[in-house]
Amino acid sequence: MTDEPTRPRAVLFDLGNVLVGWDPYQAFVGRLPRDLVDAFFTDVDFGHLNRRQDAGRPWRDARAELERTLPHHVPALDLYVAHFDDALTGPVPGTAAIVQDLVSGGVRVLGLTNWSAELYHHAAPAAVAIGLLEDVLVSGEVGLVKPDPAIFRLAARRFGLDPARTVFVDDAQANVAAAAEEGFDALLFTDADTLRTQLAERGLVPSER
Repeated sequence: MTDEPTRPRAVLFDLGNVLVGWDPYQAFVGRLPRDLVDAFFTDVDFGHLNRRQDAGRPWRDARAELERTLPHHVPALDLYVAHFDDALTGPVPGTAAIVQDLVSGGVRVLGLTNWSAELYHHAAPAAVAIGLLEDVLVSGEVGLVKPDPAIFRLAARRFGLDPARTVFVDDAQANVAAAAEEGFDALLFTDADTLRTQLAERGLVPSER
């Protein structure tokens, strides 16, 4: 158990695959065959495309680029945007209870997410824990994406956080490493039971519920 003078005062959560599941394939189920989805993801380098959207590029600009370069994939892009809510697979098991315990214990609970500003409105309906957060910094709204150190500094300023007394939780090792470099107590999320144990060791939640 962490001593009170050094106990963290806040927990800063990533959202995707920490509080809410995200599986981009689910947007296409029953709408486009898997082999065509795979071709779309490969040809457009979906990870890179998605990162640009998370950094604030409008979807209309992504669509216009595809119309110029890979016009046969425009319908797949349109399907993804139109059915993005289906790509959100619901609460990550166990994390809502952790957020509830943190809030009940008087710990500040916030979010820092790589997410398209235009699609962020789908987040809270997909996972009740997101609605419990005090506030969320959305990458697409500020034009910065993790693991850019600047987005962690912005979160600290905007939310009035002392990184040394803030736990940061993310499922991507690069983001965890970047947060640690900025002085956060950074944890790699693997599952809710492990996270609960880690937060209990810091005196933030009960070890069991």
